[in-house]
Amino acid sequence: MNPMKRFFLISIAMAFLPAFAAGQVVEEIVARVNSQIITRSEFLRSKDQLKDDVKQQDAANADKLFEEREKDILRDLIDQQLLLEKGKDLDITGDTDLIKRLDQMRKDMKLETMEELEKAATSQGISYEDFKQNMRNQIITQKVIGEEVGSHLTIPKEEEQKFYEAHKNEMERPESIRLSEILIAPQKPAMDKPAAPAKPSDSNAGDSGVADNSKSQDAISDAAKQAAEAAALSVAEAKANDVLKQIRAGASFDDLAKKYSEGSSAAQGGDLGVFKRGTLDKQLEEKTFAMKSGEITDVVRTKPGYIILKVTDHQMAGIPPLKEIEPKIQDALYYEKLQPALRAYLTKLREEAYIDLKEGYVDSGASPNETKPIETATAKASDTKKLKKKKKLGIL
Repeated sequence: MNPMKRFFLISIAMAFLPAFAAGQVVEEIVARVNSQIITRSEFLRSKDQLKDDVKQQDAANADKLFEEREKDILRDLIDQQLLLEKGKDLDITGDTDLIKRLDQMRKDMKLETMEELEKAATSQGISYEDFKQNMRNQIITQKVIGEEVGSHLTIPKEEEQKFYEAHKNEMERPESIRLSEILIAPQKPAMDKPAAPAKPSDSNAGDSGVADNSKSQDAISDAAKQAAEAAALSVAEAKANDVLKQIRAGASFDDLAKKYSEGSSAAQGGDLGVFKRGTLDKQLEEKTFAMKSGEITDVVRTKPGYIILKVTDHQMAGIPPLKEIEPKIQDALYYEKLQPALRAYLTKLREEAYIDLKEGYVDSGASPNETKPIETATAKASDTKKLKKKKKLGIL
């Protein structure tokens, strides 16, 4: 299996490992959120996932990061239940977005059909239905946050200017360009193996006759090879010039790169990434750093073949003007405001909900104004039913 696919599927599997002990499921409820339950195995699975996350984020400080965030594991599980329930109230299903995300995942994994994506998941022991449900839950919670919290946030121009002035030094950057390429490589000529030199008929003929004939054959072979290579270069150059002509006539550079380029970046529309001064070949650097964003070079001869380069972005050295980076500043301010606003919103949802925790467990996001539920026989029966359903689905 493709290593990228395997890594991706193993990552998915980690989120769905069942909690078994000596072949028997040992389960208990650690929290009830309105009509939903959170089980101990869900809690432990989130704990294990957090350990993996902090290791990937910062292996050297993983223990410290885990200790800081461990206290919020149950809080986050309760947050999700509250947001999912709010999603139901708002008639948010996430179905359309789920289809789009799964299809994008299929493309990223270079699979032909959705059936192949499902087979790839199940071949790794992953419940495809559980995976889809987990992704649907993420979509629903994101949409609820966007509608109920994000849509109410405003970012005045004065705050943008203040942020810009406070972070100017951090925004200074070197001159750089982003390049895309279309590479047309010459085809390697298929050379016929030269015939072996004929044996001399005269037995008195010396070795010099054979040697002279061999040298002659080598010379012919080299000349033929050079002619074939020159012809291949000529064909490649003509093809590159034709592609350039199409670009000049208005054709999409990205589309032509996907269609004709023989470089490794073809599938990405020829995108090569960002280059600072001093990191490119001198000949190419002189050409491209003198160009503006959107400009395209003529056909350039390089070792791999003939290339056409597009400067998709050219950033000058120094501190960019506010107008240029305004969207990034807006994003930074948005997320800065979002966290406290979301926490306040979730506190409000807690105060409108019935949340009950098993002794020994703590919700770090709890509000003192929460109403504690009164446990009844009906509630216990409902919890038992939910446990059986989760076990049947294989998520416990």
